[in-house]
Amino acid sequence: MSFRVIAADHTGITVSNLERSLEFWQNVLGFEFSHRAHQTSEMASEITGVPGAEIKLAVVKALGGHKIELLEYLAPADRKKVDVRPCDVGSVHVAFTIDNLDTVLNTIAASGWKAAGKPQTLQSGPNAGKRVVYVRDPDGTTIEFMQQTSKTATD
Repeated sequence: MSFRVIAADHTGITVSNLERSLEFWQNVLGFEFSHRAHQTSEMASEITGVPGAEIKLAVVKALGGHKIELLEYLAPADRKKVDVRPCDVGSVHVAFTIDNLDTVLNTIAASGWKAAGKPQTLQSGPNAGKRVVYVRDPDGTTIEFMQQTSKTATD
């Protein structure tokens, strides 16, 4: 190959309300605030391929350093809210390793997020022993939470 991917820089999530999402990522999940930006230039349209794009964004960082870029598009006027399920083509999710899945589920439920299913413990593969569940934010974005349990792949 003539190129290689060096690292993952961030995960971007388009949201309907930047302030609500920023509040959640910081105060519920404990991500650290990094910075804000407001992009209105032709450059935003060129980068995104969205003519007339106007974007408010904020970046938060996880304890391990992974960044989440929260983007609220203010323009164009014809933007849509879609209800994409995890099985639909184009759906993406980001997974976080956490230390207490039950506490996270209780905390996010109080903030308007909800579990998409029920937590399950994986029985095989490289993540055997991890307890996992998908949750959906108020905009329908899927986030996966994974907790290592005392069971390991060699048990």
